[in-house]
Amino acid sequence: MSWLDAVKWDQDGLVPAIAQESGSGKILMMAWMNAESLRLTRESGHAVYWSRSRRKLWHKGEESGHQQIVQGIRIDCDGDVVLLEVEQKGGIACHTGRHNCFYRELQGDKWVDILPVLKDPQKIYEK
Repeated sequence: MSWLDAVKWDQDGLVPAIAQESGSGKILMMAWMNAESLRLTRESGHAVYWSRSRRKLWHKGEESGHQQIVQGIRIDCDGDVVLLEVEQKGGIACHTGRHNCFYRELQGDKWVDILPVLKDPQKIYEK
């Protein structure tokens, strides 16, 4: 049995993947992986995800330069979630230019931005 067979893929052949910052333990983002992206992540040591909107592999940082260097790969007790322990290059994991994607907090009945934009996304993605 392959190590990939231990993962419980959903009906679309995907599994949720959480990127956790090595050292701080902060959750940076959640994305999706298919078997190919998980295999490539293991082989390359860089996070590779599956973009559901673009229907293609997404090498984290391929456009922004904000790569994730993988320190460890885990699955949960049910095998249906992947946890990547990563070193986040450039300190920005979110396409909004923030350190992580979880920058909105529910305060009362409103979502409030609690993390600053570290770099203007237009400057990150300009070509």
